[in-house]
Amino acid sequence: MTIELLALPYEQNALEPHISAETIEYHYGENQKSYVEKLNNLTSSNEIKGKSLEEIVKNSTGAIFNNAAQVWNHNFYWSCLSPLGGGATKGELADAITKQFDSLEAFKKAFSLSAVGNFGSGWTWLVKNITNYELEIINTHNAHTPLTYENTLPLLTIDVWEHAYYIDYRNARAKYIDGYWKLVNLDFVGKNYSA
Repeated sequence: MTIELLALPYEQNALEPHISAETIEYHYGENQKSYVEKLNNLTSSNEIKGKSLEEIVKNSTGAIFNNAAQVWNHNFYWSCLSPLGGGATKGELADAITKQFDSLEAFKKAFSLSAVGNFGSGWTWLVKNITNYELEIINTHNAHTPLTYENTLPLLTIDVWEHAYYIDYRNARAKYIDGYWKLVNLDFVGKNYSA
């Protein structure tokens, strides 16, 4: 089975002015594409052949894990964004955020602070504990992903590797995060929560 570069759910310029077409060209068209190519070169071994991307992430280590997890994380990240994003949460997700964080604004503030403070390269996530249904904001570093954590369902992520924002914002990560909230696909997050 060959892992393919997932098609973006929108045009490369659709997230402007918050994320430019040039950033997408490099971030998606070069960085993520490179992870896909490296993964396919690494997964010719029989132990991984024929497995889904999620299975590879959950059952690999080293270079195979790093590239597979980065492909999965990026696929998830692009789905968390939409040119029609922003707005308010609805339904079960809205109730869970209010219960855990008091309000959507308080959640955004906590998530943003976590993302700004996520040292080095990595990801900030909103996850649901599938045992007690509590929400948590966590940071992962490099390619690590909550997909590999027991009883943890990823709901939302932001990529805080510099390649996600350097073209548009240089090293101003906080400005990138401010723009991110105008793009967050809360319908996608809500579907993840209710899954």
